[in-house]
Amino acid sequence: MPTVSVGRDKLNAALGHNYSEKEFDELCFEFGIELDDVTSEKDILRKEKKLEDSQLMDVSDEVLYKIDVPANRYDLLCLEGLSRALRVFLGEEPVPVFRLADPGAGRRQRLVVHPETALIRPFVVAAILRGVSFDDAQYASFIDLQDKLHQNICRRRSLVAIGTHDLDTLQGPFTYEALPPADIKFVPLKQKKEFTAAELMTFYQSDNKLKKFLHIISDSVVFPVIYDSNRTVLSLPPIINGAHSAISTRTKNVFIECTATDLTKAKIVLNTMVTMFSELCADKFAVEPVEVQDASGSVRLYPDLAEYVVATDTNYVNKYIGLDLQPNQVGTLLNRMQLKTDVLPEGKLRVHVPPQRSDILHPVDVAEDVAIAHGFNNIPKTRPTASTVGREQPLNAFSDLLRLEVALAGFTEVLTWVLHSHEENFAAMNLRDDGKTAVIVGNPRSADFELARSSLLPSLLKTVGSNKDAPLPIKLFEISDVVLLDDQHEVGARNERRLVALHSNLTSGFEVIHGLVDRVLEMVGVDLAAAAQTGDYVIRPSSAPTFFPGRQADVFYRKKHIGTFGIIHPEVLEHFDIQTPCSALEIRIEDFLEV
Repeated sequence: MPTVSVGRDKLNAALGHNYSEKEFDELCFEFGIELDDVTSEKDILRKEKKLEDSQLMDVSDEVLYKIDVPANRYDLLCLEGLSRALRVFLGEEPVPVFRLADPGAGRRQRLVVHPETALIRPFVVAAILRGVSFDDAQYASFIDLQDKLHQNICRRRSLVAIGTHDLDTLQGPFTYEALPPADIKFVPLKQKKEFTAAELMTFYQSDNKLKKFLHIISDSVVFPVIYDSNRTVLSLPPIINGAHSAISTRTKNVFIECTATDLTKAKIVLNTMVTMFSELCADKFAVEPVEVQDASGSVRLYPDLAEYVVATDTNYVNKYIGLDLQPNQVGTLLNRMQLKTDVLPEGKLRVHVPPQRSDILHPVDVAEDVAIAHGFNNIPKTRPTASTVGREQPLNAFSDLLRLEVALAGFTEVLTWVLHSHEENFAAMNLRDDGKTAVIVGNPRSADFELARSSLLPSLLKTVGSNKDAPLPIKLFEISDVVLLDDQHEVGARNERRLVALHSNLTSGFEVIHGLVDRVLEMVGVDLAAAAQTGDYVIRPSSAPTFFPGRQADVFYRKKHIGTFGIIHPEVLEHFDIQTPCSALEIRIEDFLEV
């Protein structure tokens, strides 16, 4: 959980009440956060740096509260957002309404994106805070929020990088470009000398703070850069801003840009910045939008401060938190959590999620906020009934029994990765991707983890290919889940438990795999002698391209196709660099539990 450090006196002033440490600790618990430590800057330096009191004469001894907040509550990462949320929770302030303001100069600022940015960091969003009044503490909080977001949702600037600039020192429109490092020249923040971007990569190698971000762009042939209309550099994201547009406590108009590899996260970060600090604007809670023109010429307005609606009902909320609240009670509790709620007939609820609450993704998140506002200690304790006592799921119990039986048949269990490369899942198996089977990873770390596996067999083949020196025969199995696209499920996909087994020897061992199929069916109570008449167990010729033609069969259990077994096609073996013939089976085991 992220930790926010705030001055006790500043927090009490923002809350309008002088809470004792015990009172504030109780308030934190009621709100679902935790007062982790009470310290001071002097105490921190004394403990971490082992400094003597004589060395700390000029260090502040202001009391600091260290508060643990949920990792997805970005709106609580600064004093402004934390105090506002607590005031609303206590009923001392209405839920703020954020809105887009008219441009200060009569025409909206525009940020034009060049096509070359797609090579390095393709997305950018921007906004303007006008008429800001910073004092020293608010300015420090503004900078600190950027650092916390960079460490959290921005994943150390790899997904999103925030740049803040004094708009009065710049002249729009702005351009977001990607140029060779030697072509980018500017004076970076806190420096007097002009550098090229290539020189900065060397210069910042000795900077303890910035050197850990250099790898994000250092290997690229082009670097991202933002210019104003006079070709003044605003920033070299995600490394450093330009000194020309540096903000200070005297800044009145702040231009905020967020460059990103993930547009959704960029919008969340921008919304967090402007909703936290728009209360310091001359027109409170008003944000001036910026037109962002993408490489295709399409223009979008950012930030998007529109509320979105989560529909749920009182019965759903009560079911999840174990209460019997009335609709109006639920609505009141949600209002305390900054979620304006319309109570509709029959207990229906229309929950309006404001732009700063990006953590609300599902009705279950709404139920969680109701539980927090009601108070976890106020939820009555009940004795679990027989139906709610924890026990092993039937599928898991059956899987364990099946693992034992397959192991007793001489097979060795393996546990393999859930993620595959696209090639391993399809082309290497002689399969074509129909676009309706596999769940694709949106931003994979490498080509080895492009999708969630839709079959277990590639994992076993990869294991055999990586263990050529293992003595023959090799007999492996795995009982695990695959992930399949499914529009009938709420998340658009479902897990499916399967058994896969593989035999590799100087001969294919088709009869060994066939025998294992028979043993599995015997285990679930199938009378093999009577199976042909009852339809409980039937095998029929198959034509799966993964297996050798004429040496494969589909398995039917109670007239449902549950899998296939056969001799692996030589082309598939070649893809996985396997020199010996193999036979394998893959069957869905969930059907065995159906009555």
